[in-house]
Amino acid sequence: MYKAIAANKRNTVIIMAVFIGLVGAVGWAISYVYGGGNSSIALWVIGGALVYALIQYFLAAKLAVAMTGANEIEKRDNPRLYRIVENLSITEGMPMPKVYVIDDPAPNAFATGRDPQHAVVAATTGIMDVMSDRELEAVMAHEISHVKNYDIRVSMIAFGLVSAIGVLSDLAFHMFFFGGDRRENVNPVVLIIGIILIILAPILAMLIQMAISRQREYLADASGVMTTRDPEGLASALEKLQQHAQPLKKQHTATAHLFFSNPLKPSAFSKLFSTHPPLEERIARLRGNAEKF
Repeated sequence: MYKAIAANKRNTVIIMAVFIGLVGAVGWAISYVYGGGNSSIALWVIGGALVYALIQYFLAAKLAVAMTGANEIEKRDNPRLYRIVENLSITEGMPMPKVYVIDDPAPNAFATGRDPQHAVVAATTGIMDVMSDRELEAVMAHEISHVKNYDIRVSMIAFGLVSAIGVLSDLAFHMFFFGGDRRENVNPVVLIIGIILIILAPILAMLIQMAISRQREYLADASGVMTTRDPEGLASALEKLQQHAQPLKKQHTATAHLFFSNPLKPSAFSKLFSTHPPLEERIARLRGNAEKF
């Protein structure tokens, strides 16, 4: 488990490198078509994308809270949820995260922030209604594990860079097709490669984000159970999600990867590109490894 957590932190560097590579590829396409291969244009493109990603990194938590309609609470507002989070934070020796509640009947929860000192955990009114104290503790231990394992940092970096690549690709696409006559002297093969890069870059970025999110869900399940020493508590909570699953009232694909379970309306497309592993697989892993925790 500790090796997995360390590997998760190292993945931050790998993710940054892959995403910067995608940004660089789009920057190369723009510089070749509009600057005759002038490398300074590509560097400006990469620099601008990284600045945008950095801004997203620092603002993403506030954006996520605003987009989900979550409201910050104190202990007196919801002693049950607050004390569960407080006890888990003490157990892990971590700073107490800010606690939020989402007024929504859909059972779900999420964690966000850039590090344990700037973390947020949230739960819907729906999950508090259907979960026992044991199950709610298991769910919040999962979310606290995202903070402890620095999954929230990886998630914020991925979110910022996916957004940057999307904006950059959209801009480049419009430049290619509505940018005047600068393309006339460009090799058609290079032009085609550039267009393919611009189209594929955001898709590849989304696939990378999806793979990261799925792996971190498995890791948070295992890490949360190590905190509570109660794999059946989390397995039972996941089973209740199967029984009571429904989409959030405020749905946003940009924040879907943050949640305990998929908050989007079920569809063939959402299942194909889901950032969450199937609930039955998570339950099977927990029960199959119950004696190892």
